[in-house]
Amino acid sequence: MRPWPRCRRRARRGCCWSRSAAWWWCAGAPPRGLDRPGGRRSVRGMPPDTAPRPSLTKLFVTYLRIGLIGFGGVNAWARRVIVEEERWLSEQDYAEVLGLAQALPGPNALNVAIQLGERWHGARGALLASLGLFGGPMAVLVLMAWAHDRWGELPLVKAVLAGTAAAAAGMVIGTALKMAQNLRPAPPILAVGLAALVGAALLRLPLPVIVLGLAPFGIAAAWWTGRQPAKPGR
Repeated sequence: MRPWPRCRRRARRGCCWSRSAAWWWCAGAPPRGLDRPGGRRSVRGMPPDTAPRPSLTKLFVTYLRIGLIGFGGVNAWARRVIVEEERWLSEQDYAEVLGLAQALPGPNALNVAIQLGERWHGARGALLASLGLFGGPMAVLVLMAWAHDRWGELPLVKAVLAGTAAAAAGMVIGTALKMAQNLRPAPPILAVGLAALVGAALLRLPLPVIVLGLAPFGIAAAWWTGRQPAKPGR
């Protein structure tokens, strides 16, 4: 069936994926998978193989920006850029990648960059994401180290550094709360997370001890949660 002329005009303006879908869209029944005008899927419901795939240049520039704006730690900024701004990953996907990065040796942000770069562009993507993440900050760090050697003992400089550290801690806490609110973990998984928080913040246990000690409980909690019937609205 050929679409009406008005629908063909709307298709040419880009309100549908193709002209063949224009009639159904204008009739009030959008094609399957379309959840808003413009023919784009939401990232939350998008399968991994159809998620946005950035180019090598976009990947490098984005991680360069993350590294330059991530004062006090880049994890909070990386999540905001990748999940909320660029929408390359859903909240659940990013939480899984970050969880694996925390279980591996090395900086968490670097592990995430390597995973995502390799996922989208193989070894070249992993290398460019890593260079973008650390190239800019390394240049800034050299300049700041030189400036700190010259003026680090000034009261104003000490006050600025103390305020920056407090703001960085607040960003990390805010990011953790926002991720927990969006993910809405089941009570068993939340209990494992709280146990990890107690072990790190109160008991001051080493990270390998926390990861190895809670890994069996986390796996069991995820397995038990996956066997439960999904609740309506989740």
